Amino acid sequence: MAGHDTAAPPQVGNHPFVRAVAALSTVAGWCSAAMIVAAVGITCQMIFVRFVLNGSTVWQTEMVVYLVIAATLVGLPYVQRLRGHVNVDLIPLALPMVARRALAVLTLSLSIIIIGVMLWYGYDYWHFAWDRGWRSDTVWGVRLWIPYLALPVGFGLLLLQLIADLVGVLTRAEAPFGLEDS
Repeated sequence: MAGHDTAAPPQVGNHPFVRAVAALSTVAGWCSAAMIVAAVGITCQMIFVRFVLNGSTVWQTEMVVYLVIAATLVGLPYVQRLRGHVNVDLIPLALPMVARRALAVLTLSLSIIIIGVMLWYGYDYWHFAWDRGWRSDTVWGVRLWIPYLALPVGFGLLLLQLIADLVGVLTRAEAPFGLEDS
């Protein structure tokens, strides 16, 4: 990264919307971490039942898969908030602050549009599973609207975080790309 501290989350300033979304993204990150811990615990329980007790497992594998996917989707806004994604700052570093801010507005706007489309189709898919009463074709037979709910929730929260990032850049409460003027 370009010399900025990645250990601390970006400052959210005094803008109430940005602060609320930052808090919501943090809660989503904690929920995501809890889902990973639960998936690890269920995996350990499954291994114990299969190899120590020599029993069969019914729901564990499917539950672990759903938890890890949900953790990934629900964790998206927290990663965006912390700027934890992989990026290359070469172009923003080479630009003056005015152009850097314009590029940030452009990339955040395009990201908002793309995630908005993904939210729309994720909601549509979740609602389709809800409306039709879909169940998995396994012995457990989980109602699929439950794990599919991670699609609209995760993309919805990510969309809010991207909008908050755009508001932060537009109100100058946040530096574009987290890079201060050098």
